[in-house]
Amino acid sequence: MKRILVVEDDLVLSTGLCFELDAAGYATQAAYNCKKAEYLVEQEKFSLAILDVNLPDGNGFDLCKKIKEAYAELPVIFLTAKDLEADVLAGYDLGAEDYITKPFRMPILLKRVEVALRRSGGISDKQSGGDCYRDDFLEIDFGAFSAWRDGEKLSVTPNEYKLLRVLTANAGNVVTRRLLLEKLWDCDENFIDDHTLTVTMNRLRAKIEDEKHSYIKTVRGMGYIWENRV
Repeated sequence: MKRILVVEDDLVLSTGLCFELDAAGYATQAAYNCKKAEYLVEQEKFSLAILDVNLPDGNGFDLCKKIKEAYAELPVIFLTAKDLEADVLAGYDLGAEDYITKPFRMPILLKRVEVALRRSGGISDKQSGGDCYRDDFLEIDFGAFSAWRDGEKLSVTPNEYKLLRVLTANAGNVVTRRLLLEKLWDCDENFIDDHTLTVTMNRLRAKIEDEKHSYIKTVRGMGYIWENRV
């Protein structure tokens, strides 16, 4: 189910928007100011954000800039009374998918939400490889450096993301320890040794797996295989 962040300080309008979007099959989360919106974006995974411009503790333009800096692929729709040409152009310049001015018709808004989600769905809906991995339990967004296990956001280190990218890209095939060690070199030629690889892999397993969900299989003397056992 697509999750939509609605950032609107008018409580009546916010309630109405969330009701209509939920009725259309989306799952909404409301925020009434920039601080709450920034917190939610950091803690949860959204498919789209709808932003007002005039907010109690800031403005939607600055909020959009912060969101795009951290999550460039998250589509944003501005929904605002600011209808000057300069404002509309500013919204698009910040990377917004759409800019809708108030008053508006709900069927039109729903259609534009549908279109925005369809345009961005090529990346976010990939099941494995590329920039994302997703199943019913685990979700990894390599572009945004974020991961969720059963809806809970995980704290994953850069080396753990590197391991996940290599393993998921080669799902079903053995990835040798030598290859993984080579992949963990960084731009300053810092690297990890064989023991550190084992420790890192064990920590990663503890983060992404539980008793019913196992992903990383050890092939003794060779390396690891990514196996989705959901």
